[in-house]
Amino acid sequence: MTTPASRYATCAGREIHYTEWGAPDAPVVVAWHGLARTGRDMDELAAHLAPRYRVLCPDTIGRGYSQWSPAPVAEYCIAFYAQLAGAFFDALGIGQAHWVGTSMGGAIGTACAGGLVVPGMRERILSLTLNDNAPQLAAAAIARIKAYAGHPPAFATMAELEAFYRQAYQPFGWLSDAQWRRLTETSTRRLPDGRVTPHYDPAIVGQFTHHPDDYLLWPHYDAITAPVLCLRGAASDLVLPEALAAMRTRGPGAAGRLQVVEVPGCGHAPALNVAGQLDVVAAFIDAAQAGR
Repeated sequence: MTTPASRYATCAGREIHYTEWGAPDAPVVVAWHGLARTGRDMDELAAHLAPRYRVLCPDTIGRGYSQWSPAPVAEYCIAFYAQLAGAFFDALGIGQAHWVGTSMGGAIGTACAGGLVVPGMRERILSLTLNDNAPQLAAAAIARIKAYAGHPPAFATMAELEAFYRQAYQPFGWLSDAQWRRLTETSTRRLPDGRVTPHYDPAIVGQFTHHPDDYLLWPHYDAITAPVLCLRGAASDLVLPEALAAMRTRGPGAAGRLQVVEVPGCGHAPALNVAGQLDVVAAFIDAAQAGR
């Protein structure tokens, strides 16, 4: 696997960390992670695409090496994340890009591609890949995510933290031992008492309290003009068949620009780390790039 460059940019007044893969003059792919994760979740996808794309994998504010928000109630929400994304495009000189988003990253991409939050962003998103994300999510699954994300555990050893991740993220599907180890090491911070804990601000879960309808995104989805690929983990409890059925009848679905692929052996959300998943995403992006 190619080693990415680790970089920082100031976006909307906040320091954002991201990894960069591929040639600086290649077509751009922005790969955005899920709620309590980091941009390093996209390593396999980025390595797969890097021979022909410039792949940028940000850590959302409050996660990984990005700055924690000094105004969490106002800034840990889809609208501000979309503003960050627009500022990220501007800071890095990105005119247009393909967007791949896992879970929350897909919601941010939907808000950007719809163009209702940040003027001009609709035209800058060439394609949108939603990895186990839809404009309406299952309430029970949101409650489950809220419960574990709001109270990140702490452990004396990395081995204990890795065991926790293996259990919590079992729905990601198959990961190699090396991938589990890297997931653990790239999403860990050490507390003042020496214990290790997941690498995010626990206040991010306040999004569900202060912005209860943040993931109800039908108006944004309806406004999307780019082609959309929706990957659904076959056992996902977050993206329900009813949501997919609605996606097919409105917005990009009604216009014939929606492709839905069910990913076997996964729940929420496919890890985008094995050939079958990577090839589907790459083929979709390649087709969108060729059709420009």
